[in-house]
Amino acid sequence: MCKHLQRLLSTIICMLFLTVSAAHDGKAASAAEIDAGVNKTLGKFYKKVAGSKSLASRAAGVLVFPTVYKAGFGIGGEYGEGALRVQQKTAAYYNTVSASIGFQLGAQARSIVIMFMTNEALASFRRKKGWKVGVDGSVALITVGVGGAVDTDKITNPIIGFVLGSKGLMYNLTLEGSKISRISR
Repeated sequence: MCKHLQRLLSTIICMLFLTVSAAHDGKAASAAEIDAGVNKTLGKFYKKVAGSKSLASRAAGVLVFPTVYKAGFGIGGEYGEGALRVQQKTAAYYNTVSASIGFQLGAQARSIVIMFMTNEALASFRRKKGWKVGVDGSVALITVGVGGAVDTDKITNPIIGFVLGSKGLMYNLTLEGSKISRISR
């Protein structure tokens, strides 16, 4: 019985790896590719979410993951690469990684934008070698109000996040447990 369970687990992990590999060609993105993806993602974000550009201009830093691939078959994982922008310039590159167990099947891609609204929140993030959402800092996911706008005057959290799918902001999601680490590019 143990060998059957081990074989099943190995098969699931292989399927997960193949699914994620199919979604992403496995080649690490260059700095220029990441920056181009960040620019494109921010452009879409500003266009789809009224008030977001104003909000970003007030942020001490904006961390953008243009494409985060998520795949699962019982055991799931997600991975993406992005850049931290400080004063509209790339300050560093990061990746996000998370794993999960539970009912899940399939693959998807999404974009994540995290805004550090205070210098203290940004400094705390940058000091950590591997920053874990929910442990090292909480990210308040923002939903869009009537008319697709963000009420920027009511946002008081030091770290806020937005998750975007192909059709706009996604709801009822969490970033809890995601680990964000600095990478060199």
